[in-house]
Amino acid sequence: MNEKTMLKHIALQYTDRKQAEIFFTKILELPLKKTFTVSKQLSNAIFGINEEAIVDVYANDNSYFEIFITKTHRKYGYAHVGVEINNKDEFIKRCKKYDIEPIYAKKGEKTLLFIKDYAENLFEIKERQPTK
Repeated sequence: MNEKTMLKHIALQYTDRKQAEIFFTKILELPLKKTFTVSKQLSNAIFGINEEAIVDVYANDNSYFEIFITKTHRKYGYAHVGVEINNKDEFIKRCKKYDIEPIYAKKGEKTLLFIKDYAENLFEIKERQPTK
């Protein structure tokens, strides 16, 4: 990527719309901005999934998530989303309040923080460092 290339959005899949709403509005604190539908024909042409999908968009000035609400469960491997937050302790409290357990992993001297949302999407959480 060069300095002109920008990440525009991340699309994830959920089978439970209410859980998606809790995760994105309560834990990541992103408001629901809009909802649209992807037709069965378009879904099949792009993703090879013969199913209509509702898509909820959660976004702020820095992040844009398209959440596809489907009946289809998926399998995943190493895919994850990196998220930067202001306060790790407050974030962990919100996670626990909504039954999301932090996952800690040692990498040398560092302890990495991950969480899985209700749809088993994996998020790597980094605390924003103060600017000098």
